[in-house]
Amino acid sequence: MYRCNSKIGQAAVLATLMAMHAGASTALAQDWPTKPVKTVVAFTAGGTTDIIAREVSNELGKMWDQSVVVENKPGAAGNIGTGAVVSAKPDGYTILMNSIGPIAVNPYIYAKRDFNTMTDLRAVVLVADVPNVLVVAPSLNVKSVQELTKQIEAKPGSFNCASTGVGTAAHLSCAMMAKTRNLTVTHIPYKGADALNDVMSGRVQFMFATLPSVMGSIKGGKLIPLAVSTTKRSPALKDVPTMQEAGYKDFAMGSWFGYFAPAKTPDNIIQKLNKDINTVLQNPTVKTKLSNEGAEPVGGTAESFTQFVKAENEKWKAFTAEMNISAK
Repeated sequence: MYRCNSKIGQAAVLATLMAMHAGASTALAQDWPTKPVKTVVAFTAGGTTDIIAREVSNELGKMWDQSVVVENKPGAAGNIGTGAVVSAKPDGYTILMNSIGPIAVNPYIYAKRDFNTMTDLRAVVLVADVPNVLVVAPSLNVKSVQELTKQIEAKPGSFNCASTGVGTAAHLSCAMMAKTRNLTVTHIPYKGADALNDVMSGRVQFMFATLPSVMGSIKGGKLIPLAVSTTKRSPALKDVPTMQEAGYKDFAMGSWFGYFAPAKTPDNIIQKLNKDINTVLQNPTVKTKLSNEGAEPVGGTAESFTQFVKAENEKWKAFTAEMNISAK
């Protein structure tokens, strides 16, 4: 057995072992993926998070010559699916497509979460910005935001606003609308896409839905778009005004979607994920598909996305405190 008695010898051995470990990690990342990759979506199938994840996953599968499987894990406004990835093995084979609610809002409205999205996840890449669109069923017989506002003001407390869960962009948009014009509106949270079904049936009067999730229903005449929540009109709905144009001063609320991985995922895998997803987002076919659905592809570095997520956390921490939004 070889024994190293000198401090110099010990240091040399340690340096050699560290170099070997680094080399092994690099090789592992270069070979990755060598088996199917699972993308967890923290919401139900058919929603915007799911739509974008499946589009990107399909292209990544072709690029890697591996299956990239989307697994829906809805519940608790995205906390269940998010927590599943937090506790997953950090080897790149379980990644997360997530959105504003679970990442930047839930930390401040859920008192009991056994994970911290700022420290237990690594931001990989910002995939898309998506406006929310205020929609109603044709049966409500409302053609504009102004008409809807007048009806709400005439019957305080009798109008309900649906969302895909407490703390989601849909919920925050409802709260922002009520705050801006001092309206009395009841928020009705759902687990996912069921919210839209109740809006279309007339059981709930209106909803701020992510644009990709309702484009089909809008084109089919099942929903009427009254306004988009962002400061600029959407290219996918050029004739639909913004909430600011409709008289809601300073109204600005959108959704964003991005990829995350468990906190201890190696740097090289994060970099490869970032590089390859950016490549997918530059694919003309993908860009066209996402744009037609109302999603604006973004991309960028993991570092810029990390800073973006920090800023979003600060923003919505203040807003939820001001509005006294909490999930019990």
